Amino acid sequence: MSIVYSTEGALARITLAQPAKMNAMTFEMWSALPGCVAQAEADPTVRAIVLEGAGDKAFCAGADISQFGERRTGAEAVAAYDEAVAQGVAALIGAAKPTVAVIRGICFGGGFGLALACDIRLARGDARFRVPAARLGLGYGFDGVSLIARKLGPDAAADILFSARILDAAEAERLGVVAKAWSSETFEAECSAYLGALAINAPLTLMAAKRALIELARPEGERNTAAVADLVARCFASADYKEGQTAFKEKRPPNFTGT
Repeated sequence: MSIVYSTEGALARITLAQPAKMNAMTFEMWSALPGCVAQAEADPTVRAIVLEGAGDKAFCAGADISQFGERRTGAEAVAAYDEAVAQGVAALIGAAKPTVAVIRGICFGGGFGLALACDIRLARGDARFRVPAARLGLGYGFDGVSLIARKLGPDAAADILFSARILDAAEAERLGVVAKAWSSETFEAECSAYLGALAINAPLTLMAAKRALIELARPEGERNTAAVADLVARCFASADYKEGQTAFKEKRPPNFTGT
């Protein structure tokens, strides 16, 4: 399957584990991704989901082209493959809990899309980003273009798609592709600290904010703002809300439990 699911404290880690091929995504990996996200969503101890690549060389180099002869030849096979990709990306976008892409090395093509499907992207200084479709003659579908434009704006999307150029970590941070880019020397410590700070926050608040972001990305007439209001009400009715106030008064870190 080449996807490894694990938990570390309040974090679920989904690792793309095909390092010999720069963690390129196979059909089986795309198909397994929604189940991994669902497992994290169902675990009450998990507050955030981390997506990363195995090894130091790549987050994900895109699709595993060696499968195209078998998996993307013929209308039915192409449709099945495209559906697996769409479902994998949708699982990350629609995850009930915050998702964070931790990016080391190459982040190209489908890997770029996977990273953008996450709520936050953290990059090591040697990370490189590219959507090479224009150099390969591939058609980039509406959903993929829409995701890039929604996250980065239409001008940045046009630049990335039309030029097919490689972005370094510094430019990726400037364009908003990543939230934070740290040097290779400090990345592991900084990334760990960032994820640790996120993971101790109130889980009900995180889920309410995530649902609001999901609804905001939908057309205005299709937004379920009532669902967001229900989650916000749960926050105010929770023991965590009382704990947050008490901790603030006592000048200590809060101990949230998700209740």
